[in-house]
Amino acid sequence: MKRTYGALLGACATVAFASAAYAETITIATVNNGDMIRMQGLTDDFTAKTGHEVEWVTLEENVLRQRVTTDISTKGGAFDIMTIGMYETPIWGANGWLVPLDDLSEEYDVDDILPAMAGGLSHDGTLYAAPFYGESSMIMYRTDLMEKAGLEMPEAPTWSFIREAAAAMTDRENDINGICLRGKAGWGEGGAFITAMSNSFGARWFDMDWNAQFDTQPWKDTLEFYVGMMNESGPAGYATNGFNENLSLFQQGKCGMWIDATVAASFVTNPNDSTVADSVGFALAPDTGLGKRSNWLWAWALAIPAGSQKEDAAKQFIEWATSKDYIELVAENEGWANVPPGARTSLYENPNYMEVPFAQMTLDSILSADPNNSTVEESPYVGVQFAAIPEFAGIATEVSQEFSAVYAGQQSIDEALEKAQAITNDAMEAAGYR
Repeated sequence: MKRTYGALLGACATVAFASAAYAETITIATVNNGDMIRMQGLTDDFTAKTGHEVEWVTLEENVLRQRVTTDISTKGGAFDIMTIGMYETPIWGANGWLVPLDDLSEEYDVDDILPAMAGGLSHDGTLYAAPFYGESSMIMYRTDLMEKAGLEMPEAPTWSFIREAAAAMTDRENDINGICLRGKAGWGEGGAFITAMSNSFGARWFDMDWNAQFDTQPWKDTLEFYVGMMNESGPAGYATNGFNENLSLFQQGKCGMWIDATVAASFVTNPNDSTVADSVGFALAPDTGLGKRSNWLWAWALAIPAGSQKEDAAKQFIEWATSKDYIELVAENEGWANVPPGARTSLYENPNYMEVPFAQMTLDSILSADPNNSTVEESPYVGVQFAAIPEFAGIATEVSQEFSAVYAGQQSIDEALEKAQAITNDAMEAAGYR
């Protein structure tokens, strides 16, 4: 009866909608992360309410970035909605490539979006993308393995403690790696991780005159520490592991610790997917005592390319997918632990959600990331795990490839840093920064 009643409601909604406008089919490009897969499974709710159909193009993260960047910069028109983030949104908004989201409905309550998220998805005070979920990064760890090692995880640990704990938890005979971290090439994959980590070691991409800084000691210290720890305690082939690969390893019980996106917490604690769901703890990303932690700040957000012929339908989808009602819909179907986190203030005022074990640590991590002041020494750019300039994605993709070659044993740290310095300075000079 419930299904029949829902279908009747959907039919009524469709008829009501059709009287006002034509139903559309919109095409959405998105990343193959779990929350987006879940959204696709709930899209019938959107269609029932609006009459609009949705076609999905779901891509691996590096491929998604490439496809949407090419499409929007060439005015390809392949997508009505793109899943983008805090790096692209202000730049593309300034270029006039995105539809401003300055007329969302009162019911949507745009003021409820967490200020850190709204700020990172705006240009000159105008919102150009709505956050589907927001994230920082934090430590997820096996409480049973930590206890077995005779150690106790501090709420705010140092990198030296993490390395010690990783070595103590490593059990090669039983295929348990003390730590799993991203090494995969791509500015938003392994590049994001190592940049955030480097902040805590005192490194930065550029000095105040836009000179590359890869020839400095803090960058060498970062890579030497990372490579040393991963060779001691990381999984084989870590040079090609990104978010999804490490998530799979952790869920299979093959990682003692994983430092990555806070959004992963719902997946590693879900007993349907994770073999270690009942023994996961959380802590802030590590530091080295220099005043900066190694956590990033990001939102996967939905934006409409300028020139879309289906702008009204696209805005209706964005309102649906990033609304308070959508959060309630996921909670009803999947439980509060699985709602999209990090985007709305009201979620962190909801007692049902704050009972979730990782809710407070997620919020604390988000609030501790400062994109306007992310480095120990002063830097000229905004961004934690990226520099918010148009040239960064291309430069950082190349640099991350050099770093991944180190992780794979194909070149030395000194060679990679020398190449990174040249790649970055050449690109910045060609772009007129120096």
